[in-house]
Amino acid sequence: MSAKAGTTNKREASGTAARPSRQINIILRNPEQQAAGGAHSSEVLGNPRTLPQSGPWSEWQKELDRMVGLDNVKELVYEIYALLQIGHFRTEAGLQAHAHVYHMIFKGNPGTGKTTVARLLAKLFQGMGLLAKGHLVEVERADLVGEYIGHTAQKTRDLVKKALGGVLFVDEAYSLARGGEKDFGKEAIDTLVKAMEDYKNQFVLILAGYTLEIETFLLTNPGLPSRFPIQMDFPDYTVDQLLSIAEGMCKEREYALTPATLFRFRQLLMQEKSETIYNFSNARYVRNVLERAIRNQAVRLLSQYPAGTPGRQELMSLRPEDIRSV
Repeated sequence: MSAKAGTTNKREASGTAARPSRQINIILRNPEQQAAGGAHSSEVLGNPRTLPQSGPWSEWQKELDRMVGLDNVKELVYEIYALLQIGHFRTEAGLQAHAHVYHMIFKGNPGTGKTTVARLLAKLFQGMGLLAKGHLVEVERADLVGEYIGHTAQKTRDLVKKALGGVLFVDEAYSLARGGEKDFGKEAIDTLVKAMEDYKNQFVLILAGYTLEIETFLLTNPGLPSRFPIQMDFPDYTVDQLLSIAEGMCKEREYALTPATLFRFRQLLMQEKSETIYNFSNARYVRNVLERAIRNQAVRLLSQYPAGTPGRQELMSLRPEDIRSV
């Protein structure tokens, strides 16, 4: 099933070709533009996607802009916003605006921004009036699965109730199906499916995990795939993107990477991505390397200044020898 939230109809204006399909434009015109007439309107409609410069979306856009890469995810988030906004416009115009299902699947390796995007969507849904609270409840198998018959259903129901008005984010969701038919994880799945019907439009359920495992998991219950019409793929970051993430993390902590340190970091990332036998952990790996580098820097500075105080630049700079694999 397509993950796209909406598809625009073809429009013809002043003999020009129709806009490309699968694109929703929200055009905000000022009074001068409205008075300019149809020719100007056609010109505006022929332009690429126009982002609102004010209002709620501008705040969400700032958060998206702070995230490195993930262009396909950002596009889909905008489509969800556009669908909700157009729904408001249709209601104001006296047209039908049917409720859509927004339960989602997030597929990708660790550290690719899945939890961050889930938090952003929770805020977006709250801001657009779809959810009352807009909070995120993040859980995993241990939070849902109990130790005896009936315990799992109760634990799962309690967490669903806690998530009402917000988003229930189940990380490594495929682990619920690993134990087979007799495992209590199946009871958690069945309870979640029932809750999606019992509390329709009162919460959004997001299942997340590795791509292959999630796709296998969806095959364990014939009714699952159709209940999650929106699926987002979170690709691994490139080395350049990971370096940008590293620089951003350093800036937040008031540290700096010298050119030689960046070169060393690049070598380490290329080696890790090519040699790891496990799923690469992306931004998590970068964070772990930086945290170890900060520890290494602290030990180095104490050795270099046993009876003095390092200067400001020394306190901020991470050197190549500080960067080591984790």
